Amino acid sequence: MCIRDRSLSFLLCLSCNSVQKEMSPIEGMRWIPAGSFSQGARPNDNMAMAHEKPAHEVFVDGFYMDSKEVSNAQFKAFVLATGYLTLAERAVDWEQMKLQLPIGTQKPADSLLMPGALTFKAAASKLSNLYDFSQWWQWTLGANWRQPQGPGSTIEGRESHPVVQIAYQDALAYCEWAGRSLPTEAQWEYAARGGLETIYSWGADASLLKDRANSWEGSFPDSNLATNGYENTAPTASYPPNNFGLYDMSGNVWEWTQDWYHAQYYTELSLNTRPVENPLGAEKAYNPNNPYTHEKVIKGGSFLCNAAYCASYRASARMASDPNSSAEHIGFRTVLNVAPSH
Repeated sequence: MCIRDRSLSFLLCLSCNSVQKEMSPIEGMRWIPAGSFSQGARPNDNMAMAHEKPAHEVFVDGFYMDSKEVSNAQFKAFVLATGYLTLAERAVDWEQMKLQLPIGTQKPADSLLMPGALTFKAAASKLSNLYDFSQWWQWTLGANWRQPQGPGSTIEGRESHPVVQIAYQDALAYCEWAGRSLPTEAQWEYAARGGLETIYSWGADASLLKDRANSWEGSFPDSNLATNGYENTAPTASYPPNNFGLYDMSGNVWEWTQDWYHAQYYTELSLNTRPVENPLGAEKAYNPNNPYTHEKVIKGGSFLCNAAYCASYRASARMASDPNSSAEHIGFRTVLNVAPSH
């Protein structure tokens, strides 16, 4: 795994220096000042999963981050300028797909290789097994960023909503066009915390969830009360920002990061006796629950998260996602890295 260290004395010097370089503002972005934080689950977080532990000290250089998730309008501007087709708008390449499957897997019907993506379907009744994702996810032909729930749906009138049905490659293409990057997992979590060392991006009070994040209200996955007015995504910045001026770092849509997902990566990081500087993630992916797919880390949770199921609107929450697929609850935001002046 790729881990780089800064000398402890330099870190101590930085931590004592409360005055940081004044950075010029960039429209639509916020400057995230350099600093150290404890990455991973808080000791009092009863919802934390094993791959969020153990917590470990990390130092992150300053960087710019989009204050909002990339919107439908922004992604449309990119597509109009470049003619880009997202992965969900292309037929599935079976030769590429079978490399991620057990040897000997039979080719599916041609209809399943047509352009499409994963969409959410509410269960007809309360479920006893919440580990069988197929009960609420379905492959929908024709689903893509323009029609996120499939044919008949549209982004018209939803220009300010976060773009979804975006695969990792699609997010990278947008970043290249915009002159930006995807955040590392460490950058993302550091920014989400906004200088706090609490479970949530807004603090320690779980009861504030309804007022701070777009999440599932009711019994998942069969009953969403949607008292906030949003059955799926909400317009970006519909909820208050965190201390760094960033919106929707909890809920709304999951967001891609650069890092490969490795279930034991945090254990490796915790072996360091010094804070880890700007960790770039594991060198290779590893998910014992999905060994044939090399997955990326997504962060932030989505409108499908609720307290009784995954509570992934917590700052330390992380999930693995196939970079070659897209879904109705995954989007992204970008960062602009600036060379540190040491």
